[in-house]
Amino acid sequence: MGSADIKRLPRLTAILTQLQTKRLVTSTELAKKFAVSTRTIYRDIKALEQSGVPIITEEGKGYTIMEGYKIPPVMFTENEAMALITVEQLVLKNKDSSLIKEYSEAVNKIKAVLKTVTKDKTEILAKRIIVKPQIKNDTSSSHLIEIQNALTDYKVLEVTYKSESKNEITKRHIEPFAIYHNPSENWTLIAFCLLRKEFRLFRTDRIIHLTDTNKHFTPHKITLQEYLEEARKKYFNTSDKQLS
Repeated sequence: MGSADIKRLPRLTAILTQLQTKRLVTSTELAKKFAVSTRTIYRDIKALEQSGVPIITEEGKGYTIMEGYKIPPVMFTENEAMALITVEQLVLKNKDSSLIKEYSEAVNKIKAVLKTVTKDKTEILAKRIIVKPQIKNDTSSSHLIEIQNALTDYKVLEVTYKSESKNEITKRHIEPFAIYHNPSENWTLIAFCLLRKEFRLFRTDRIIHLTDTNKHFTPHKITLQEYLEEARKKYFNTSDKQLS
């Protein structure tokens, strides 16, 4: 095996990871990421196909892997494993119990494929990281995972919500749009409220009850960046206080 082939192998593995991670990947995107020409990417894709990877080319869109094709578990580098363990300590300090549960289970699966030496090091690191919460570290919501699922599946949610300003309880049907997190507060959901006929903010710790209606909505054409720009203009940089 020549030196060129040795240098090429990590790139082929990385391209395979990209194909596994994203729905569609373009040759231009791959060429930019790995600092090579698109012609080189074409050759790499062909090499992967010849090795048995079922890559589908969608004309004018990019590459994808055939549905159902399973790629062997990815081995994490030591630095990648350490980064995940560090982030785990941050997640454990967040205020949504559903996120803590799902992330912890995901990290356990990752730890299962680590080399013994790396496992030992991650255990040492986990005991040597301190994340100081700005306020008392009590979980105060448990809906984040359900909200994420509804957001990505474009499903209408029914929520029983206690407003912050009037402290009144109302039942709303909302279309999840985006979520954000303020370290000193809880998670906040940006959603189109069918009652108010406009985008509103809902703090997850004020959602008393949440139900998936199994009704789908048409995705909103506005982007998150466009929404934020409009919110800044409308509320003069105080949109995060305009809670439902």
